[in-house]
Amino acid sequence: MSQQSDNEFTNPNILPTGTPQGQSKLQTPKGETPTNNNYSDHVGETTHFGYQTVNAHEKQQKVAEVFTSVAKKYDIMNDLMSFGIHRLWKRFAIGLTGVRTGQSVLDIAGGTGDLAKVFSREVGKTGRVILSDINEAMLNVGRERLINAGCNNVDFVLANAETLTPFDDNSFDLVTISFGLRNVTDKQKALESMFRVLKPGGRLLVLEFSKPIFESLSKAYDLYSFTALPLMGKVIANDADSYQYLAESIRMHPDQATLKGMMEQAGFVNCDYHNLTGGIVAVHRGFKPH
Repeated sequence: MSQQSDNEFTNPNILPTGTPQGQSKLQTPKGETPTNNNYSDHVGETTHFGYQTVNAHEKQQKVAEVFTSVAKKYDIMNDLMSFGIHRLWKRFAIGLTGVRTGQSVLDIAGGTGDLAKVFSREVGKTGRVILSDINEAMLNVGRERLINAGCNNVDFVLANAETLTPFDDNSFDLVTISFGLRNVTDKQKALESMFRVLKPGGRLLVLEFSKPIFESLSKAYDLYSFTALPLMGKVIANDADSYQYLAESIRMHPDQATLKGMMEQAGFVNCDYHNLTGGIVAVHRGFKPH
């Protein structure tokens, strides 16, 4: 693929239509704390933005504001929030991709380009990598990083994960989404679109925060998420609210078994998942049948 010029992305003019990205609709009984166990893939007129209930059509703008705000400090905050462990999580996920020379890879919600940079090296000159994101500020950061790193087999595409409209059916050997699926309103629709663009025999890798498998870890993690993350966001990124949202979005994401079932519903086979750091993060994998 050719390198893009300095002031434009591929197909940047009109984002694909469809339900805006954000959290999926969840119905929480009155008086109860929201949890990811009551996840519903039905998306109606209202949806959740963290713990808030908002109009679904407002959600895209709200999520855009979050990631536009945090884009410049995103990598620094990732290192601080995870104590650098996010690099090990990503390395483990990449090891499960089976990516090879000459293959085509789509990294959805790829943001600052951590995975795309590795894929660029692995697929080589005969392969291609597309780094896509719905947020232009995040895509700009990733684009600058990868161009500076000499990754000349990478294209950058503004795209909505729910539709992936710019991409043809059966186009990619590998599709990945790392810490982005929880920000998608209609996750089922997004998984079906990922299935569509994969070649027969291709695989999907989803790296995402999940549900800790130990109760004691879950309580400690919640305490950390809802106190330390907003504080770090305020001090480092001058934005406590965005990191409060990110903490809430993690809590509202489907748990491991639910997400595995959603992948199977989308058509993927041989689905499995690997818990990392006690289930704080999980890597889900599925294959498109030949």
